Amino acid sequence: MLEFVTAGESHGKGLTAVISGIPSGLKVDMEVINRELRRRQGGYGRGGRMKIEKDRLEILSGVRFGRTLGSPVTFWIENRDWANWEVPMSAEAREASAEERRQVTRPRPGHADLAGALKYDTRDLRDILERSSARETAARVAAGALARLFLREFGIEIASHTLSVGEVALPEEFPRSFEKLQLISEDPEIRCLDGETGRRMIEAIKAVHLAGDTIGGSFEVVAHRVIPGLGSHTSWDKRLDGRLAQAVMSIPAVKAVEIGAGILTGRTPGSRVHDEIFYTPEKGFWRTSNNAGGLEGGITNGEDVVVRGHIKPIPTLRKALKSVDINTKEPFAAAYERSDTCVVPAAGVVGEAMAALVLAEAFLEKFGGDSLEEVRRNCEGYREQLRQF
Repeated sequence: MLEFVTAGESHGKGLTAVISGIPSGLKVDMEVINRELRRRQGGYGRGGRMKIEKDRLEILSGVRFGRTLGSPVTFWIENRDWANWEVPMSAEAREASAEERRQVTRPRPGHADLAGALKYDTRDLRDILERSSARETAARVAAGALARLFLREFGIEIASHTLSVGEVALPEEFPRSFEKLQLISEDPEIRCLDGETGRRMIEAIKAVHLAGDTIGGSFEVVAHRVIPGLGSHTSWDKRLDGRLAQAVMSIPAVKAVEIGAGILTGRTPGSRVHDEIFYTPEKGFWRTSNNAGGLEGGITNGEDVVVRGHIKPIPTLRKALKSVDINTKEPFAAAYERSDTCVVPAAGVVGEAMAALVLAEAFLEKFGGDSLEEVRRNCEGYREQLRQF
C-alpha cells in the first residue's frame, strides 16, 4: 500500500513529506522533483511569497546512491521565510506578547480560520491558518513527483493545462492532444493550449489585481497510457474515480471536480455520452471518444484518465471582506496576509501530483512487489494476458 503524509506550517522551519510503499530500486531524479517544485511556484498572478521561496528538495531517508530502498522516503523543503518568523512560530514554550506572536483574531471569510478556531478551541487564528495554508502543497508536489517517477517506469505520463480563468475559457471544441499538453508544461505564466485565450486569461488576472480582488478558474489533469484494470467496481471505496475526485477536491480552494465530460453528461442524451467500443487485432479495444474520462465502473479502461478541478477565487483579498473579531465580537475588515491573485495554473501542478499518487497506489494494489523489477514482472504478465484476451 502506497501511503504518504505531509507536515509543516506555512511560516515554520519547513515542510516534510513521508512516503511509504515505494518499491526498492526506483531511480530518484532530483532534477525532475525540483522542476515540479518550480512549476508549482509559477503562474501569472502569484503573490510575493514566491519571490522569497526557492523550493528545493533534501532527502532525509529511504534513498541510497540515488535509488529507493523500499523503506519510507522522507523529503524536506526549507522555508526561507522562517528567518522572519522564528519568534512568532517558535516551537519552544516561551512568554510572548500578542504582537510578538503575530496573533490573528479576525477570521477571513472563505478560509479555515473561524471553523478551525471553533474546532480546536483556540483564540489565535494563526494556530489554524499556518497549516491550512496552500504552502503545504509543496510537500504534496514533492511526493507526487516521486510517484510520477514510478509511473514513468511503466510508460504512464501526466500533464495538466488551464481550462478557464474567470469568464475566459478554452473552447470545448479546441483541439487538444497529450503531446500539446507536454509542450506547454513548462510555460511559467498560464499553461493554456490556445495562445490567444491565454493572453485573455492574463488580462483578466491583471484587471482583478488592480481592483484588489482575486479570481478563480479551472484546470484539467490528463494521465496518458494508463493500463486498463486499475481500481475496482467491487466496493465503493475501491472505485478509482471516487479516489481521484477526493484527491483533487482536497487541494485548497478546489470546490468542484469532474471526471471526463463531467457535468456535461447530465445535459446530453446517452447516445452521445457513452464511448462506443471498437476492436482491431493491431489496436485491441479502442474508442473514438473519451467522455468517461478513462474510467468505467471505477476501473481504468485504457483511455486517458481525465480529471478537472474548479478553483474558487483565493479568499485573502486586499479589498478586505467584512468579519468579526473573535474576542470582542466587534465588526472589522478581515485580516490580510500576503496573497495570490490567481492560482489556477499552480493548482493544476498540484492536481498532477495528487493524480500521480492515487494512480501509483492503484498500480501497486494491482501488481504488488517489493522491488521495482518484481512489479515489472507482475505487470508484464498482466500485459501478456491483455494481449491474448
